[in-house]
Amino acid sequence: MAQITILGAGSWGSALSHVLTENGHRVRIWSYSEDEVKRILASERRIEKIPGYYYDKSIEFSSDMQQAVLGSDLIVFAVPSVATRSTAEKLAPFYTKETGIVSVSKGIEEDTLFTQTQIIEDQIPGAVTSVLSGPSHAEEVIKDLPTVLVAGSTDQRLAEKVQDIFMNENFRVYTSTDVVGIEVGASLKNVIALAAGMSDGVGNGDNARAALITRGIREITAIAVAMGGHRDTLNGLAGIGDLIVTCSSVHSRNHQAGVLIGQGASYQEAMERVHMVVEGVYSAKAALALGKKYKVSMPIITEVNKVLFGGKDVACGVRDLMCRDKKAE
Repeated sequence: MAQITILGAGSWGSALSHVLTENGHRVRIWSYSEDEVKRILASERRIEKIPGYYYDKSIEFSSDMQQAVLGSDLIVFAVPSVATRSTAEKLAPFYTKETGIVSVSKGIEEDTLFTQTQIIEDQIPGAVTSVLSGPSHAEEVIKDLPTVLVAGSTDQRLAEKVQDIFMNENFRVYTSTDVVGIEVGASLKNVIALAAGMSDGVGNGDNARAALITRGIREITAIAVAMGGHRDTLNGLAGIGDLIVTCSSVHSRNHQAGVLIGQGASYQEAMERVHMVVEGVYSAKAALALGKKYKVSMPIITEVNKVLFGGKDVACGVRDLMCRDKKAE
């Protein structure tokens, strides 16, 4: 039995707390907001982001970082990607190298083009980090529906530790040493999911969505390989697997936001109506910048950026993708 601290009380961190308590571990959840902790405890531990579900009675809650991580065997970063750096800054004074860190957030930092583990390592020198990713929605994990993910770390012992802590009969975990491939796949798939949603929003069908998924994984793979990731990783759970579910599931906030944008909403309006952080919006500019940095052609991600931040009409973006110069696949 391990002592686990989850940083963030959003839907994914909350669903993972269910997995961990089911596995017999002691869990603390840290929230940046004392008011959020009070609301959770006052509502009989209701999970705000997953209606109808409640936290296990054994879980402790705190808005005090030092208290939250005291004696922890593993720290789970489950905050929105835009809050990873500020959260790591809060953790730094209390972190000890004996404690492993696993990031379950997905996104590329716009200013630095760092992945989530790179942000943590930049903010906490000497931190031992890993990542847990793959096709997974909190709404299904909390129902104990079969889910398969991959734990990645350059420290094989930490990857196996994450595997041992999380894995059960409903939650299978593989290991990998390709952290770059896993994190690039996890981050850029959200941008492609926005594109798939936009396409659905303007009334295009399954053919168009399948094409976006197929050509989208090509763009993601090209970037990942250019950054030192492995092609096989993008052909697996953290790449095509995560992309498929994010582009097609009713639970996908990025796809939902894309649909609303395709129907005429701005990205700000879409995020307000989804009521959750839409990571693809925050990763879109960074994805485009990575393409320029590594000289990788990214037509889908380019069009997503033009729609989100340049005021381009979605239908025009689709037409421009369809009318690009002829070429071999």
